[in-house]
Amino acid sequence: MAVLDIIDPMIRGGAIALFLLWIAILWRDHRRGVAARVAIAMNFAIIAYLLTGLFGPKGTLGFPFQIFDVLSVMVPALFWLFARLWFDDRQSIGWRSWVPVLGFAVLPLVQFALLAAFGMFSQAIWVLVRIGMFAFALAGMWIAWRGRPNDLVEARRGFRLGLICAIGGFILLVTFVEMFHNRESGHEIWRAVTLAAIFAATFIVSVGLYRFRSAEMFAEPGAAPAPKAAPSAPSPLALRLHAVMADERAYRAEGFSITALSARLGEAEYRVRRAINGEMGHRNFTAFLNGFRLDEIRAALADPAQREVPILTIALDAGFGSLGPFNRAFRDAEGRTPSEYRTAKLADSGIG
Repeated sequence: MAVLDIIDPMIRGGAIALFLLWIAILWRDHRRGVAARVAIAMNFAIIAYLLTGLFGPKGTLGFPFQIFDVLSVMVPALFWLFARLWFDDRQSIGWRSWVPVLGFAVLPLVQFALLAAFGMFSQAIWVLVRIGMFAFALAGMWIAWRGRPNDLVEARRGFRLGLICAIGGFILLVTFVEMFHNRESGHEIWRAVTLAAIFAATFIVSVGLYRFRSAEMFAEPGAAPAPKAAPSAPSPLALRLHAVMADERAYRAEGFSITALSARLGEAEYRVRRAINGEMGHRNFTAFLNGFRLDEIRAALADPAQREVPILTIALDAGFGSLGPFNRAFRDAEGRTPSEYRTAKLADSGIG
């Protein structure tokens, strides 16, 4: 279809230009953050996918097509990593997260090696790659969705659904199309569907792109929570917030949420979010709660009178639902285990 032959390179070229602009903004404003660097890698992988449509899988352009194809299948895995880093304000990703990504990356590399060395295409590897793409895309979308209530950064919270639709939805649609359509056949209906998906994703990203110029979108590596613009005195709402949390220990309640906190204060939820983020400098409600929980736990671990109390009991009493999240939060905050912390504090007090 002649019309698609004209529109195709225009849409792909425009999308490539947009994602290059996104890369430039991320590099200029946020390159110190791991989440931004993963986003840059994800955008390059998306560009690789867009370029595959400009090359044929056979003939003189077959080699660059295969290179771009290998890079493009990494989009869902990088999307999952980006979602974990950005939405959870992580400054690093542990080896348990890198293992599935690196393991997945081996599959397209093996496929490429088989094609380059023997001209052999493995259908089994192709199926595994598509299953992996679906799994990573769904996992990334779930992370973006489930954490939305706890996100205190308004610009980022508003962009979650856009990112789910633009990147996650685009990945799922394109993966589905390619599972049931051979790109070599040039079926015009599926080609039009793919181009429409590219256009829609590009439009959504364009609308939200300006938000990435904001310094608050990414947490600075190693930065402690700090108010964006410290007022001369805390607002009445901030004082009430601190009283409810520190004095009344509301954080101990099981499943305590920002909705429950707002109801307890008798304030609109958006005002509570702005107070916690704007005045107290917290980006995530769970991290806000954990700050109070960890303060209580530190005091208990350093208390000689509680040296026989199990650490799990102390953690559960402070509001942590299980040992795993508590251990991760404590290690992130202190750089050592709760047991090591207790031993050091009791030794300092003269109790071995």
